[in-house]
Amino acid sequence: MNSNTPAAPGAPQRVLVVDDEPQIVRALKVLLREAGFEAVPAETASQALDLAAVRPPDAAIVDLVLPDGDGVEVTRDLRRWSQMPILVLSAVGEEEQKVRALDAGADDYITKPFGGRELVARLQAALRRSPRGESESTIAVEGLEIDLAARIVRRDSEPVHLTPIEFDLLRVLVHNRGRLMTHRKLLSEVWGPEYVDDVQPLRTHIARLRAKIEPDGPAGPRYIVTDPGVGYRFAL
Repeated sequence: MNSNTPAAPGAPQRVLVVDDEPQIVRALKVLLREAGFEAVPAETASQALDLAAVRPPDAAIVDLVLPDGDGVEVTRDLRRWSQMPILVLSAVGEEEQKVRALDAGADDYITKPFGGRELVARLQAALRRSPRGESESTIAVEGLEIDLAARIVRRDSEPVHLTPIEFDLLRVLVHNRGRLMTHRKLLSEVWGPEYVDDVQPLRTHIARLRAKIEPDGPAGPRYIVTDPGVGYRFAL
């Protein structure tokens, strides 16, 4: 098995496309090919996992509803061994499933029917994101400087005082920048798993954090953007 064989130099990045609707797969194959990617189609959860195991793709686009399971389980299984970007496709009315997939490790979601340019842009953004973890000690974006090791934040070179909770929220969002973090995920990582249903303190601390770091305050967030009813992402 050659699952660890790297792609040839100059070869297009491979995107696993998991959907049992032929018209969706055809549309995604065309979109991805025009954007310079190679689509690897799979109709079922088991087929998707087999293909990924034999030759790991660079990213995955996974429908939430599959004939032999659901996209949440596919996402969870892929995330056990890979940090590849995973986008989930959701239909209107699948909000609970969408949040479950994000909590299982998906990076983002696209609602069907989707725009081709938006999907490609989300995929490219996910592929560009920095690896998760503690590898960077200082992050600077558009006037905001965050020293993760020293727990120091500056905006336009001026120090910003954050409470421990505010800094931990910012740290988690920055480590996952570009990725949509659900309320439950943020609450679990900052407060602990026993607080995953207590959303109001999260909203309060996000508002206070925005007031301190956003150039236009909470009214016009540039760094921390909201996905209504789902969560937040560090957008830059």
